[in-house]
Amino acid sequence: MSLTSVTMTHVVDTLTPQAEERLLEFTRSELFERTFREGMDMVEETAAYLDGPGRQDSQALAKPQALIYASQSMKLTTRLMQVASWLLVQRAVKSEEMSITEARAGKYRLVAEAPKDGELSFSDLAKTAHALPSILLDLLARSQALYERISRLDRSLYGSIAAQKGNTVADQMNRLETAFKTEQDV
Repeated sequence: MSLTSVTMTHVVDTLTPQAEERLLEFTRSELFERTFREGMDMVEETAAYLDGPGRQDSQALAKPQALIYASQSMKLTTRLMQVASWLLVQRAVKSEEMSITEARAGKYRLVAEAPKDGELSFSDLAKTAHALPSILLDLLARSQALYERISRLDRSLYGSIAAQKGNTVADQMNRLETAFKTEQDV
């Protein structure tokens, strides 16, 4: 057996026992239940809107706004599917249908959304918001806040160095220290 096949078949979990216990406490908590329900309710609310009144809303838009509506509704749907997937993985950990090691795999993790080239930022979207349905804008804002909260939970519970790079407390302290040293030297 080669080293590559050993590496691929044997995964070493580096999560400390305290971190594992914290994760399990979270999945058994009222906070998790509320977050799970909030996420699933938002998925249902979004689907009901996009499949119902949202169709009529999008058809009433001029072509440029209809294109923005379509791209934003796809972004909304993708974001909520990622949240739902993450929440379902945590529920699987809670019910012992999935191990913590499996749940830590990159494919189940959430990271902060990064804007893609050519994609409208939320502030850019606000400039055309007057032409878009308020329900869509509300769902976009709420889903973004939920996604960011879930992403922070993911980093906190699973401790991904890659996801936290540049965002750790130590990094922030170093930046502050550097900024104050620079000001004092001037």
